[in-house]
Amino acid sequence: MYVTSVKKVLDFVIALIGVCFLSPFLSFVALLLFIAHRSFKGIFFVQSRVGYKGRIFKILKFKTMSDQRDEDGVLLPDAERLTLMGKIVRSLSIDELPQLINVLKGDMAFVGPRPLLPKYLPLYSKEQLRRHEVRPGITGWAQINGRNNISWTRKFEYDVWYVDHVSFWLDLKILFLTVKKVFVREGISKEGEVTTVPFDGTN
Repeated sequence: MYVTSVKKVLDFVIALIGVCFLSPFLSFVALLLFIAHRSFKGIFFVQSRVGYKGRIFKILKFKTMSDQRDEDGVLLPDAERLTLMGKIVRSLSIDELPQLINVLKGDMAFVGPRPLLPKYLPLYSKEQLRRHEVRPGITGWAQINGRNNISWTRKFEYDVWYVDHVSFWLDLKILFLTVKKVFVREGISKEGEVTTVPFDGTN
């Protein structure tokens, strides 16, 4: 009952309160990103992700990288496109806050496996696909157990474990530990990388 009804209602109510309470702060961050990137397109990052039961939705985040390209029109490496303002927003996990809108829409929950790219779908094992048996989350069991600093295999193991053990008290624990992770800034990216290493079906 918690997963099918209570969790969704709680997510909606808390997200609504969060959007109302944080709207001045979110507007301020949006203004800073507009100034830093010199474009309205530099405020939000919108991308297709896989949600509950494999449904595709558009995730919303604050943009932390520019759209700079080389002379051939190819995007520059992530490390070269990550702006100073983007680094600050990313290090404090502020870039995740616009996902409150995704929670309001029902695409996401506060807690659940992180939503990933559609191109990864053919690469999952049957067991790994079980991560889509619940709504994806802004944070999750994998995030508090290493975030981006653990292997994809381990992340998926944590995701499936969460699916099998989801409860109100587990969600509460994950949210509490997430706040702690944000303050100590652990596991934001894998060592030597500024973003998540792409999944290739093995790593």
